[in-house]
Amino acid sequence: MDPRLREDDEYSPMNAVQSLRNYAVITGGYWAFTLTDGAIRMLVVLYFHQLGYTPLAIASLFLFYEFFGIITNLVGGWLGARFGLNTTMHAGMVLQVIALLMLTVPTEYLTIIYVMAAQALSGIAKDLNKMSAKASVKLFVPSDSESENKLFKWIAVLTGSKNTLKGVGFFLGGLLLALYGFQGALYCLAGGLFAVLLLTLFLLPSDLGKTKRTAKFSQLFANKPAINWLSAARFFLFGARDVWFVVALPVYLTATLGWQHEQIGSFFALWIIGYGFVQALAPKILQGHHPSGHTAQWLAWLLMLLPAGIAWALYKDFDPATVVIIGLSLFAVVFAINSAVHSYLIVEWSDHDKVAMNVGFYYMANAGGRLTGTVLSGLLFQYYGLAGCLIASSVFIASAAGLSYKLPRH
Repeated sequence: MDPRLREDDEYSPMNAVQSLRNYAVITGGYWAFTLTDGAIRMLVVLYFHQLGYTPLAIASLFLFYEFFGIITNLVGGWLGARFGLNTTMHAGMVLQVIALLMLTVPTEYLTIIYVMAAQALSGIAKDLNKMSAKASVKLFVPSDSESENKLFKWIAVLTGSKNTLKGVGFFLGGLLLALYGFQGALYCLAGGLFAVLLLTLFLLPSDLGKTKRTAKFSQLFANKPAINWLSAARFFLFGARDVWFVVALPVYLTATLGWQHEQIGSFFALWIIGYGFVQALAPKILQGHHPSGHTAQWLAWLLMLLPAGIAWALYKDFDPATVVIIGLSLFAVVFAINSAVHSYLIVEWSDHDKVAMNVGFYYMANAGGRLTGTVLSGLLFQYYGLAGCLIASSVFIASAAGLSYKLPRH
């Protein structure tokens, strides 16, 4: 038995071949879902822009997508422990297929409320799938002396490749829209994801992540202190990104720098792809340094300097395009490593019998930070411009760094 398990844990470690096979299936399913997640966002933005929707109206279409992530992550972790991670992962795929098909109705039915409802369903699907995939990795790590290193590598590859493929999904959405139109693109995505759903349903064990004891909803909040502190730090970390990323930067690139929509879409896609690559390479970048709470802390302090530096450079009237491109590229590198360390620590510090609930609780904080950052992005940009959003970002990151002092140093 894995020495890290308590005597009353309900899980026995899988053999190496079975673990690697299940990890590959989970990763493949997560990749397929992520492609549709990126593609549907780009499809909605481009298509509704063609229909004459204002940028504010288009942004509102994704409000429920973020809001329901908070609820889904909280409840999804409990559902995963009670009914199995396999069940929650496939439920997410089914909901995504339904969300895609909902948008295939005639154009006159695509009201803002209707599309917001479809995006809410897609947001629920995304967080069920993400929580299930990341929590599952804990159960696949072979029980040997190198298990912690393998866990870090497997989590980094899963998370990094997901973000890279989400950027690819942006390109895919635009390509399918050009080739097959809005409805045709949606049918292609729904059909492809449904095929992957059937394949993973056949290949994965049906009781994956399910506890033999009944998981109580109240256990969601009975976490180790390290889990709570890490979740609080995650809230501020992702709020710090979205406070400039979601609304402020696209509007700034359009209104101030005069970029075309194609340039903005390409920049965001390349940013996310690069971010994903660095995230996947985080174990190599930190080679010889096993991640701990101290790692998350010093990475956050380093990250805090970047948005503050960009704001200072803009104030000093340096070339804004150069400042934004170089500054945010550096931000992507440090943020990706920090995010990879966080994603590893939440899984490593979770007991096997509570990994689904802990990961769900943690990503609830992540979703809350994203929602807060999204709202502040528009509000602060309207009154203080991009520099104000960047300063707020540094304040958020400093909060994450301060909270990281409470994390274990081992």
